[in-house]
Amino acid sequence: MIDPSRTVALVGRPNVGKSRLFNRLCGKRMSIVHDMPGVTRDLISTEVRDDYVLLDTGGIGMEIEMTSKKISVAAEEQVEFAIQAASVILFVVDVREGITTLDEIVAQKLRRYGKHVLLVTNKVDLEENEEAADEFISLGLGEPLRVSAEHGRGIAELETAIDEKLGPKPEGSEADQSQRIRISLLGRPNVGKSSIGNRLLNSTRLIVSDVPGTTRDSVELDLDYKHKDGELLKFRLADTAGLRMKRKVDSPVEYFSSVRTQAAMERSDVVFLVIDAVDGVTKQDQALAGEILDAGRALIIVVNKWDLIIDRWTHDPIEGFKNLKHFLKSYEESLRKEMFFLPNPPVLFVSARTGFEIESMLNVAAAMQATLDMKLPTGKLNNVIQNLFEARAPKIIGTKRFKVFYAVQTGSRPLRIRFFCNRIERLDPGYRRYLEKAIIHEFRLNGCPVRFDLVGKERRYEEGEGIVAPRHSDTVQNKARIKKMGPDAAKIDTKHPERRKRITQVKAAHNAHNSKRGKKR
Repeated sequence: MIDPSRTVALVGRPNVGKSRLFNRLCGKRMSIVHDMPGVTRDLISTEVRDDYVLLDTGGIGMEIEMTSKKISVAAEEQVEFAIQAASVILFVVDVREGITTLDEIVAQKLRRYGKHVLLVTNKVDLEENEEAADEFISLGLGEPLRVSAEHGRGIAELETAIDEKLGPKPEGSEADQSQRIRISLLGRPNVGKSSIGNRLLNSTRLIVSDVPGTTRDSVELDLDYKHKDGELLKFRLADTAGLRMKRKVDSPVEYFSSVRTQAAMERSDVVFLVIDAVDGVTKQDQALAGEILDAGRALIIVVNKWDLIIDRWTHDPIEGFKNLKHFLKSYEESLRKEMFFLPNPPVLFVSARTGFEIESMLNVAAAMQATLDMKLPTGKLNNVIQNLFEARAPKIIGTKRFKVFYAVQTGSRPLRIRFFCNRIERLDPGYRRYLEKAIIHEFRLNGCPVRFDLVGKERRYEEGEGIVAPRHSDTVQNKARIKKMGPDAAKIDTKHPERRKRITQVKAAHNAHNSKRGKKR
């Protein structure tokens, strides 16, 4: 892990190009870039050149008409946090618009903190724009660095200035990031993902608001959790934007948010699918669960806002249930029926508002991490599959049943099992689910998807090769014989089997001869 003292934060009013500069410095499209002011709302962080952590903050001074007042206040708190956390601050201004009142207020605030500040005049796209940058010297933050985040002008000089402010990199500050368990929070808008993230982090680094769609970027943060047995569990937490149905995505920003969320999911080891306890499972929840399954990620279902259910039960118990525990069991059974296609994932009932059972999420994720790398003994795997076939035979497809001769594990994350079988097409979807669920149950792989790679036997002959040309059905052949030889054809076959055998051999030899002639041509 990079030394926390080596942190650089981008600060400035909305729409001066902070996110584009962030992407330019980190060398990839991490922050959403759009011309709409106020797009960046969360504190986005990434590691640059394994040297320092770069923070992209929400714009200072958001207007109420461009976003809700609650989000505006929360975004300014993000900037305060970035200023406190960073050792070097990049104050980004727009050279085209000149100095604004808000720029002067921010500059005064930055001088008061006494941090290393680099004044970055952005949008210097042409040489004639460079003189306009001199105006910003009056802010009292030193000589401005002239850059164009869009075209890459002046970026090398900016990187050099950052390195000088940070100083030499301390030895031994890196840690193997791959040792951290990558977890992410996914779900519909306004189900409480950011609130859960704040509970897990025990901070307010994520914006929490009751306005759906507050989080637009995927926020990744390190999280260390000390288990009750004293073991230190290390996580990398990603809070993602709430995903809506694709047909309801009505803006470019929202589209890019969904793309980032998808990428965060695919980088994760374990994904928490957050569901609203009051709403229950919706079609969108089912769709998201299917996407997680298709990505091959381990899955834990988190039912948030359980405190509302407890309060409702306290004031007005639901008829037909003995107690709250009985209702909880029934709720989980109903949820699993709605999510029947999932690999029997753990279901956790939590409350971000009260903190109820929040820490159980990390314990279960850590246990699942070990399961993801499990190696299945080949002998036991084949015994289990044999017993499954004996307990329930597959249905007949064509004239035969699906059959597995041998099975072996070939990979993990997701767990892959290769089946050497008779015919691939004879494995119907229902029997595939039966095998998947049974293997998950037998080896305790709850929440971990299983993939089958099928290797069927090669067909012995190809169509149209002489003596092995595809046969017609017996019914078709009998009709042809009767048409050619009359109604007594069947009797002739019965009375003269040797004659019938000889005719078959002659036909086979004739077909073989024609086949050879065709190949010579």
